[in-house]
Amino acid sequence: MANLFERLSRAQPTATAIERPSKKPEQLLLDFIARWPRATISSRDIRIWGPKAIRSREKAIRSAQILAARGWLLPLKNRVWQIVREPLTPTRSP
Repeated sequence: MANLFERLSRAQPTATAIERPSKKPEQLLLDFIARWPRATISSRDIRIWGPKAIRSREKAIRSAQILAARGWLLPLKNRVWQIVREPLTPTRSP
């Protein structure tokens, strides 16, 4: 029987062995804008307050452009978008 120190010295799984599924940058931005309190968002807002994985200028703008192409954001002016907060399916009143 191994003592406590021998058991603790055995190889532990490394950080690369325990990987979380990574989200795409546009999904990270979509999750972020769901909690964003304002009606508009700029690339500067994304770079300052957004998820760390998309804080580079290129990733922030590219992610916002992808969401704009999919209808989640509406371009207003250079690097500023309006957030579309409407439900995906129309609700019917009884």
